[in-house]
Amino acid sequence: MAGEIPDLVALERTGTGKGAARQTRRDGMVPGVVFGGDKDPLTIQIPFNELFKRLKAGRFKSTLWNLKVEGHEDVRVICRDVQRDIVKDLPTHLDLMRLRRTTKIALFIPVEFINEEEAPGVKKGGVVTVVRPEVELVCTAGDIPEKITVDLTGMNINDVATISSVELPAGTKPTIDRDFVIANISAPTGLATDDDEEEEVAADEVEVVGQDEEEE
Repeated sequence: MAGEIPDLVALERTGTGKGAARQTRRDGMVPGVVFGGDKDPLTIQIPFNELFKRLKAGRFKSTLWNLKVEGHEDVRVICRDVQRDIVKDLPTHLDLMRLRRTTKIALFIPVEFINEEEAPGVKKGGVVTVVRPEVELVCTAGDIPEKITVDLTGMNINDVATISSVELPAGTKPTIDRDFVIANISAPTGLATDDDEEEEVAADEVEVVGQDEEEE
């Protein structure tokens, strides 16, 4: 199971309709509704500043939330839509969907890199370049992996670790069909510079030899 699921705290909203929604916004709240899960829809409201901060942090719609509403049991939800003001682009309403344990969802799962000390490329001074610190996977709401693991054992300079080379948790699959790079081991900058300089010196020497032969 993934690490701690972040809480999303909301209040139950009693009024319905456009008039009540406008009043909710005037009160500094964003109206919303929770649906699905074989239960009646629940109208809620979330403080504007809190929701705006969450949206600004990114991936709000691909994060599994633990919704806390006073007087109701906590429930896992995922955002299905955030409506925004067409002029100010600020949130005006949100739709949250309750999830069953068997519901398939796409979430970003963190990547852990192990055995860096067993990588020949690192021993030679190479640097592990992380291309994707997280990978989006389709998984079930009741069995979300905490992480995926990339083993760097045996990797040399210029070697890459792709999604196809990683053993994914059971019941998960990437949202991207093609093979893609998660990390690579790149040559140290100093080494690359030295190689370039050696090539330049060698080129100069060849030119000088050629000139001497022509003069003779």
